[in-house]
Amino acid sequence: MGKILIKNAKVVNENRIFESDILLEDGIILKIENQISDDSAKVIDVSGKYVLPGVIDDQVHFREPGLTHKGNIASESRAAVAGGITTYMEQPNTNPQTTTIKALEEKFALAKNTSFANYSFLFGGTNDNLEELKRLDKNACSGVKLFLGSSTGNMLVDNEEVIEKIFSNTDMVISAHCEDETTIKNNLAAYKEQYGDDIPVKYHPLIRSAEACYLSSSRAIALAEKTGARFHVFHLSTGVETTLFRNDIPLEEKKITAEVCLHHLWFSDEDYQTKGNFIKWNPAVKTAADRQQLWEALLDDRIDVVATDHAPHTLEEKNNLYTSAPSGGPLVQHALPAMLENYHSGKISLEKIVEKMCHNPSKLFQIEKRGFIREGYFADLVVVDLQEAWTVSKANIAYKCGWSPFEGNTFKSKITHTFVNGHLAYENGRFSEERNAKRLTFNR
Repeated sequence: MGKILIKNAKVVNENRIFESDILLEDGIILKIENQISDDSAKVIDVSGKYVLPGVIDDQVHFREPGLTHKGNIASESRAAVAGGITTYMEQPNTNPQTTTIKALEEKFALAKNTSFANYSFLFGGTNDNLEELKRLDKNACSGVKLFLGSSTGNMLVDNEEVIEKIFSNTDMVISAHCEDETTIKNNLAAYKEQYGDDIPVKYHPLIRSAEACYLSSSRAIALAEKTGARFHVFHLSTGVETTLFRNDIPLEEKKITAEVCLHHLWFSDEDYQTKGNFIKWNPAVKTAADRQQLWEALLDDRIDVVATDHAPHTLEEKNNLYTSAPSGGPLVQHALPAMLENYHSGKISLEKIVEKMCHNPSKLFQIEKRGFIREGYFADLVVVDLQEAWTVSKANIAYKCGWSPFEGNTFKSKITHTFVNGHLAYENGRFSEERNAKRLTFNR
């Protein structure tokens, strides 16, 4: 690929903001210094702009194989690059599900040929695939995923004896969706008795309630503590759950960690009136008070990671009645710009955004040479103009599903360049059709 020299950057990295040039060669950060000159390098002047490590999204659903009418690895990873996300970890609830080593390697083969961003996958645990999980090499993929709340097919893991065996038989990070299925079923039955299938979506956070979340997450954390498992709770949505996590030790020493997703930091139950099913997620977007407590836990380090849970559905699917409308929405293109809005409002610093979206996912999953701007690391970088406003519209949405819950929203910050392994994958609204993505490797 030759050399690229990024000039006059304001680098945001490891709790510092400093001015520097960055020299890239053959996909690697070769040098970070002031006043670098190299006549053989292509020069990109980013004066006035900020350079961040490429975002690492630890939870996406890119819908391939089997659900590609909603999205696929190519379309959604391309949208991710437009959003400054250079690395993703995709979830196992595809069709077929990623619950065998064979299915896992087939996904890697798909991504090798089609992905625009660096990739890994989570292996799905079920009630009956423990022996397959035992065969899985700890460096084969990013981790294990358990659905401890409802999911498609047979991916609901509701046998506590099986969960304990999974926790006891892998050294990998075990990530989980935590919602108590019995509580949800009872709540749904009560609302269906009153409304039939046309339940107003404003009741979604009462059906998939805070109680359902806390029951499941607290029970799973207790089991993880009992077995010594390395356990990561995906997409916290309630204030009460934040009490389950620690901030008195460094991330590297934590056995129990937590993630919050952009939509739970942005929306509240007040938004169902205007957004309807377009903000229907599992777990549900809950109250403004829950949102505030999530922010407090993120800022005081009880919550370790910000992710997207990107999960596209078609407009037709989302426009169904409540009981038929699927949960989830597309977010990878807009998560970083949305977090930067919170920087502009004074809620979070640039350094903290980088810590939660870049550094910590790398540390938590022990990813090799990514998530930081360091000499010798892979050149995954995103350039941001904090002063260039733009409005989300169908004309600039890159998702295959063609919609966003942020349509009509004006962001103050714009991503101008995204580098994936030193390759300029995105520049000012234009995509490179060349792919330079790599399978993640790990330091385990």
